[in-house]
Amino acid sequence: MMGVGKTTVGRRLAAKLAVPFVDADVEIEAAAGCTIEEIFARHGEAAFRDGERRVIARLLAGPVCVIAAGGGAFNDEQTRASIRAHGISVWLRADLDLIMRRVGKRSNRPLLKTADPRGTVERLMAERGPIYAQADVAVDCIDGPPDATAARVIAALETWCGHPVAPLREAS
Repeated sequence: MMGVGKTTVGRRLAAKLAVPFVDADVEIEAAAGCTIEEIFARHGEAAFRDGERRVIARLLAGPVCVIAAGGGAFNDEQTRASIRAHGISVWLRADLDLIMRRVGKRSNRPLLKTADPRGTVERLMAERGPIYAQADVAVDCIDGPPDATAARVIAALETWCGHPVAPLREAS
């Protein structure tokens, strides 16, 4: 979900695992040659989701890395299947109040350009929650240091895998 800290926690997780970090939204913007806001405005959400699906599939086919996928990416059945086949999915869960505090700090979220952003987030959480629950691992986010959340993600991954996961390779 937007505002849970995918990028911030993802960067710290990648550092702890000694693998690259990739923000799928940045990759989508680079591939499209414009911002996500512009993609939504010019071509609509369906076109954005199509590009997102292709970019994530490309990233999953590459070297091991931590990918921060947009909040709607996992909703796409093909993307979910690609992640399941080539990676481990992590659901960063947060409550509505925490998400609203975080997303209120930025104005570049196309899905929140509504008369009722809180209602929109609440609706998205209700719609996406059952899909997010299909993730391999779920970690609750709190309003605290991102390093603490990254450490909880590593602990959850180790429980899921049944062995230590950090670091995945020696840092160079």
